[in-house]
Amino acid sequence: MDTAQIRKKFLQFFADRKHEIVDSSPVVPHDDPTLLFTNAGMNQFKDVFLGKATRDYQRATTSQKCVRVGGKHNDLDNVGFTARHMTFFEMLGNFSFGDYFKKEAIAFSWELTTKVFGFDPKRIWVSVYEEDDESYEIWKELIGDERLVRMDANENFWSMGDVGPCGPCSELLFDRGPEFGNGNDPLSDTTGERFPEFWNLVFMESNRDKSGKMNPLPQQSVDTGAGLERVSMFLNGYGSVFETDILRAIIAQLEDLSGKKYDPLDKHLAPAFHVVADHIRTLCFAIADGAQPSNVERGYVLRKILRRAVRYSKRLGLKEPFLGKLVPLLAKLMGEEFPELKTHAARTVEILHREEESFAKTLKRGGGILAQIIEKAETRKDRAITGEEAFKLKDTYGFPIEEIILIAKDQELTVNLDSYELLEKQAKELSRKANKVEGQLADEGTYKAFVENEGATQFVGYNQVTAEASITGIFVEGALVASLKEGQEAAIVLDETPFYAEKGGQIGDTGELIHKGAHFFVEDTISPYPGLTLHRGKLKSGVMLQGEPVKAEVDSRRRKRIAAPHSATHLVHWALQQVLGEHAEQKGSLVAPDHLRFDFSHHKQVTADELRTVEELVNAKIRDNLPVETEEISFSEAQNRKEIKQIFGEKYGKSVRVVTLGEYSKELCGGTHIDRLGSLGYFRITKELSVGAGVRRIEASCGLLAESFAYDKEYKLADLAEKLGCKPEKLLERAETILTELSNLKASYKQMRNSHIKELGKELKSQIETAGNIQLLTAKVDLTPDEMATFGNDLMGQIKSGVILLAAEIEGRCQLLLKVSPDLTSKGVDAKKLIREIGPLIGGGGGGKPEAAQAGGKNPAGIADAFAKIKTLISEK
Repeated sequence: MDTAQIRKKFLQFFADRKHEIVDSSPVVPHDDPTLLFTNAGMNQFKDVFLGKATRDYQRATTSQKCVRVGGKHNDLDNVGFTARHMTFFEMLGNFSFGDYFKKEAIAFSWELTTKVFGFDPKRIWVSVYEEDDESYEIWKELIGDERLVRMDANENFWSMGDVGPCGPCSELLFDRGPEFGNGNDPLSDTTGERFPEFWNLVFMESNRDKSGKMNPLPQQSVDTGAGLERVSMFLNGYGSVFETDILRAIIAQLEDLSGKKYDPLDKHLAPAFHVVADHIRTLCFAIADGAQPSNVERGYVLRKILRRAVRYSKRLGLKEPFLGKLVPLLAKLMGEEFPELKTHAARTVEILHREEESFAKTLKRGGGILAQIIEKAETRKDRAITGEEAFKLKDTYGFPIEEIILIAKDQELTVNLDSYELLEKQAKELSRKANKVEGQLADEGTYKAFVENEGATQFVGYNQVTAEASITGIFVEGALVASLKEGQEAAIVLDETPFYAEKGGQIGDTGELIHKGAHFFVEDTISPYPGLTLHRGKLKSGVMLQGEPVKAEVDSRRRKRIAAPHSATHLVHWALQQVLGEHAEQKGSLVAPDHLRFDFSHHKQVTADELRTVEELVNAKIRDNLPVETEEISFSEAQNRKEIKQIFGEKYGKSVRVVTLGEYSKELCGGTHIDRLGSLGYFRITKELSVGAGVRRIEASCGLLAESFAYDKEYKLADLAEKLGCKPEKLLERAETILTELSNLKASYKQMRNSHIKELGKELKSQIETAGNIQLLTAKVDLTPDEMATFGNDLMGQIKSGVILLAAEIEGRCQLLLKVSPDLTSKGVDAKKLIREIGPLIGGGGGGKPEAAQAGGKNPAGIADAFAKIKTLISEK
């Protein structure tokens, strides 16, 4: 029985049991960012399992194309080394969405396996999850307990990935015989070669979230998967999946291309045949579905697969690009079931050829050294590629470390990753130091030497915004200079400064440095090394010399606009812990003149009510107008005072500054603050969002900006009320009235459309013509796709026997619906095949089932051609 027959029997078995036959989804899951590739039949039904979507059926069956090359489901390393692993395979599956559950799913699998496929029941073993007593008892009643075993979660608890639907499973395993292993049952089969699994029945009960917590799904469901190639392998008595019809046909072409003979027992050549035959399917299906090799994400995975295939092809003596030559054969073998292979064959060939040529250049540069490194590693006792060798391959010849590891495994070698990672770290540090460009800072050693020679900068800006100081250093492009000319950018160091350097979340001060006619505009203030303050900016006029006196003037208005939100940040921290709990610790902050940003640890979104309470607490303390007090204490004393908060990641010296806001908040903080809380005026939260797992962010404003935020909301509400013809306080009532009116209008419109569709049906029945001996109705209709589907069903119900082709033009695009009555489908009139022939006439394509198919395209002008074509095709039946 070949794979096409197995696929057909499987799908028909479940179709006879009221399952909808659903087309395979693409192997590139464009609508699911959690997956690189579609790795299971249930992927396309994920939202149904989660209760986020529904289908017009509760039972489904598919033959899903799958790729497993990453994450939990990664078979890449095993391909070529085992008889059953592939990166691409077809997953036969049946699904229940809240309909039947364990008992029915188990009975279906046993009947299909033994009655339809004809497996010997004595060679079938079943494993169940060790805690799933219900499944165990169902199986025991059906087959006894002689070939029934319990296994742990590693084997019998299935999940799509790190997050998503999951549940216990039962597996059907095939006993290949004692020649494949010493174990007498699946539990003692350590290699998995004697009792491999071929069908997995997953009972979806839970949804695992990002934290690992299991939450019950809205409904219990069934997801099963039987590997088509494995079923064929066991059913036909083959030694491996590579002897099944499709893979063996690819291997046969490889024999022709290479002149080498395939022998499954040849430990050198057989893996090469296997790897190439498997990998070409993965590459072709992925490219046909929209992916292509690159240096990132799924593209990087495809590039790694392609290069592995090329490396193995060298064993077969294939030196020139050859993968593209396999594409037409694959399209012929599988293109009937998966037409995208034919549609994208030319593009696939082009991409593969280009990638092979690119890899050839890489190998030309580094292939010789790679061969030498492998040869040396094979002579060592530990059979390891050294870290230095791996780093040279990566740094000089462009081999990614993941690819080096894969190459090593293919040669039964290892890589000294500890040594490699050390060299990688050293290289990054050297690169960081060597890649200084104009405007970048000097290295740490330069600043350290400067502070040791010239002394630290004394900050005097807590109680003053001006100071008389002297220039102790001028840095231009990271180097010390003696003077600065007009127009030059620099970083100036003073012996003392009122300018606050950016740290602790507070941005640096701006202002001026003045000496007679020389004006230096300070655009930013930073502290790249302890004790050193750099005033970065540009000399607008005059000349400045090292050692000269200057007047340092901070932009005082901007300073005040920074100090207010900084004090507010402390209040926010206190209020969040009051509302959410002590776990709401600060994880980062930004204090700027126009807003504050506060990151904190919290496991979920902060509700609107909680945010409102935080605002109320902060504003209450503002109205109390308590003083903001500061004191200098030793760091050791601060550590012993538990009431003082110390922020994560901050570096503290021997002496620290404690900022106290009334009796509510005490924190170590070197920033600038207001004198009294009343100066904040008013506080509003403007945004709340997630910035990572377990970390939330609040953005807020205070004073005039907070008032502006509130007024802006009021203005918008007033504008909306005016447009809706009511007072702002009546907006909710008015909105409810409008929603009711809208609902009534929709109902009236729907009734009108139904009447129109009913009349349209009567009108179109008179336009039925005959094509050959078949009734044919072609019509262009002014209907939506949903309306057209319902209308097509109703119309076919009235016609009883015939073919209907409806077309609609929607916003410059074209939609076709083709219906074939059941009596004609039984005679070979197939809507799915017909739509594939007429779809290109409207500049598109489509698919469906024998009794109903659809196509969409960009060329409405082709509708008339589609009508003519269907008449010709039907006449030939």
